[in-house]
Amino acid sequence: MKTTPFSLFLRTAALLVALTPALALAHQEAGQATGLLAGLTHPVSGMDHLLAMVAVGLWGAVLGQPAIWVLPVAFPLMMALGGLMGLLGFPLPGVEIGIAASAIVLGAVVLTEQRPPLMLATLITAMFAIFHGHAHGAELPEGASALTYSLGFVISTGLLHAVGILIGTVHGRQFGRKVVRAAGGGVAIAGLFFMWKALA
Repeated sequence: MKTTPFSLFLRTAALLVALTPALALAHQEAGQATGLLAGLTHPVSGMDHLLAMVAVGLWGAVLGQPAIWVLPVAFPLMMALGGLMGLLGFPLPGVEIGIAASAIVLGAVVLTEQRPPLMLATLITAMFAIFHGHAHGAELPEGASALTYSLGFVISTGLLHAVGILIGTVHGRQFGRKVVRAAGGGVAIAGLFFMWKALA
């Protein structure tokens, strides 16, 4: 059976999930176990992070190959860079505004089915990933391992992208297209609420 980039991405995500318990058992030190668990749960603990990450998968599905796997790979890579900046205390102005803007923009491009060149779509995705990563890195729990914490939030992010991709696979059908666009609209509206909170 031919291996596509999409199937490779899903297999990698599944492998990472399968290895998560092994990683936790391989590092019994409290800081490492705490770091991994905290990293896995952090992206899903806030709706602003969760919705933006699902929207990346949705947009990739709307754009099709190769964006369907390029965007979900670019986001965690750049998020890891942002996370390192946060861990090191490197200042990044307007983090919460950037996160809220990511939900607005990513939701809006899904709603309106924007199809920019792959490079532009990747740059937009990567730019927002830095803000999300910085927020994660700056909130490292006291005593937790920075390495396993970072690994945890990258794995969790990849899974949220996969959720968006799976939802987005119905885009090729007439009803499915409406569902995906409605999901994008919902993310954008939520982003406006997050922006209001960030500016309040």
